[in-house]
Amino acid sequence: MADRLEEYRRKRRRSRTPEPWPEGPPQPGNDNLFVIQEHHATRLHWDFRLERDGVLVSWAVPKGLPLSPGVTRLAVHTEDHPMEYLDFEGEIPAGEYGGGWMAIWDTGRYETLHWNNHKVEVVFHGGKANGKYLFLNRHNPEDEGDWTLRRLDPAEPGHEDSPEFLEPMTAVDGELPAEDGDWAYEFDWGGARTMLCVSGGRIAAHDDTGADVIGRWPELHKLGETLGSTEVLLDGEMVVVCDGRPDPAGLVRRGRAEGNDAKRMAKHCPAFFFAYDLLHYEGRTTLDLPYLERRDMLADLGLSGGNWQVPRYFHGGGEAVLAAARENGLGGIYAKRAGGEYRLGKADGDWLRIRT
Repeated sequence: MADRLEEYRRKRRRSRTPEPWPEGPPQPGNDNLFVIQEHHATRLHWDFRLERDGVLVSWAVPKGLPLSPGVTRLAVHTEDHPMEYLDFEGEIPAGEYGGGWMAIWDTGRYETLHWNNHKVEVVFHGGKANGKYLFLNRHNPEDEGDWTLRRLDPAEPGHEDSPEFLEPMTAVDGELPAEDGDWAYEFDWGGARTMLCVSGGRIAAHDDTGADVIGRWPELHKLGETLGSTEVLLDGEMVVVCDGRPDPAGLVRRGRAEGNDAKRMAKHCPAFFFAYDLLHYEGRTTLDLPYLERRDMLADLGLSGGNWQVPRYFHGGGEAVLAAARENGLGGIYAKRAGGEYRLGKADGDWLRIRT
């Protein structure tokens, strides 16, 4: 049989890549194994590889596995890979074809329902990938690799794709609560309220009115790569830090940075996303969970480094937190009821803003 790995070898230099390099033509197997690899190359994507006639037929899917039947995603048909790629993980050197870090996202077995040059319909049985899926060739005369991927059967029970935006919960002005232990406290950083949806390694950003602001904060795009396949909706704020302190005049927040201020900010003022709430996680809403539980889940995401972080909160001790805010020139603190749910748009007293 023809050597279907010829294209694979042609694109690689054996002496420069740790990828498998089998000798001889491929040997047919049972046509039932698959692997999905998370590939941090020039742009994050997921490589789907299905065993067929002794090789792994491959598609690169920029946004990863769609979990709902209404979602169609681009799938770029690429060269066949050797069977040894089923357990390949590692760093492909920069400058080489596919350069970047690759890890196994899921692996398992699959059933074939249809397989031809027009469509490949399969049922995945993996740790994460489960269900009936269709790879469809769009027969684009200008691009032989132009395929799509979508789910055919219903989503897992209870699964709901994350919305890109929800009306943010609001705070009312108030005093320090008398029952201090029932409350958690956060600093008021004076930033621009921002909601981030991360899905398939891509970011959508909206301000508190629902306006799309991703173009205003280009530093956020790398956050999608950091979270990989994790799907979340985060509530927080963009904080501009100038010479080590939050932007005191709020010029960026109000869109009024001009002239010398704009030049100064470009040179000395990085922007950071401070995430302080988690509204949706991996296909499930978290709005009805207590504040402290949502904060624990948020902490588990590991959002530190780069231009994002999860600022600390304090359970109780409101007087000390307010004093620290005053000493550091912040405008105040927020008191949030520790057992409170997230109520969309509500200003019912579960969140208080205490000014310095």
